[in-house]
Amino acid sequence: MLLGVGVRLKTSIFDGNVDYLQILDENSRMDEALLPKEVDDKKLVEMYKQMMLARAFDAKVLSLQRQGRAVTYAPLLGEEATQIGSALAMGEKDVFVPAFRQHGVYIARGTPLELLLTYWRGYEEGCMVPKNVRGMPVIVPVATQMPHAAGIAFAQKYLKTDAAVVAYVGDGGTSEGNFYEALNFAGVWKAPLVTIIENNQWAISVPRQNQTASKTLAQKAIAAGVPCIQVDGNDVLAVYKATRDALASSGDGPSVIECVTYRMGIHTTADDPTKYRDQAEVDYWQKRDPLLRVKNYLTHKGVWNDKAESETVVEQARAINAAVANAEKFKPDPKEMFKHIYSFMPQTLQEEMDAAVAANYWQGEQLG
Repeated sequence: MLLGVGVRLKTSIFDGNVDYLQILDENSRMDEALLPKEVDDKKLVEMYKQMMLARAFDAKVLSLQRQGRAVTYAPLLGEEATQIGSALAMGEKDVFVPAFRQHGVYIARGTPLELLLTYWRGYEEGCMVPKNVRGMPVIVPVATQMPHAAGIAFAQKYLKTDAAVVAYVGDGGTSEGNFYEALNFAGVWKAPLVTIIENNQWAISVPRQNQTASKTLAQKAIAAGVPCIQVDGNDVLAVYKATRDALASSGDGPSVIECVTYRMGIHTTADDPTKYRDQAEVDYWQKRDPLLRVKNYLTHKGVWNDKAESETVVEQARAINAAVANAEKFKPDPKEMFKHIYSFMPQTLQEEMDAAVAANYWQGEQLG
């Protein structure tokens, strides 16, 4: 009789899966069975107007930068549905943690346009987000916002606020260690973190396929034990529903939503995409414009027309221009750079501020 001889069986112990969601397709066809019950024509018109405002604001800041009236800017053109859909799904107590392109989220959450313009004119006072907006300042380093978001989400759970955190990260950011570490932490501690991957296909000049071999970006959450879904990021309704559902279940832990969209414009005002991508690719995505599909659907239903469009354009342009005028009147107080480093003013910092004021260090003007 032979001892120690057995049969080695190969078994499967895990089978991952990523679902895909689309409600309003690029031909403006609606799958009403998937439409959230609270979304009626009025709600969809609101979504469309918010996307229009985000695009109009975007175009204005781009123009201001080219005139030397704003600093380096990252346009959101083409990504309006991802930002507006997710922002409008959030509750009043929920907190959002952006990267550097989420202007539409700020707008939809009620941030004054004047404040945003103050920031993009180069003044940090524009980062003082109103408490009711429930958002963090613009974060430029890639993916460094993710551990912050996970920590804030953990705090909501610890304090039993019933609030969740919605964090935004780009496709390139999902290849950073900070992204994985944040998901791992949130997964272990069941933190109420909803991560929106704004997959616009390009990490500056690096195409999505060259910076990760992962078939989807959503599936990166699976390794952390976090539920995930991929949605049509140019479909505002799909993004809204996916975010709303994720927030509804955030008490049980985190989730990841990959929004497949496209950066139709430049990465930033320091970029020239014609150097690294074909116009045919841009043309393909322009036919999937997030605003166009909603406009066509609403027009076909008879709840939107050219008059409503033109009136909205004029109204929003007036509001943006007024905000620009007010922002350009802003005069910063240089002492502010000393006041917000610590929760109190250390003696050494007080001395530095006093010395700077005594030396007329700000544009030659004596400060009071």
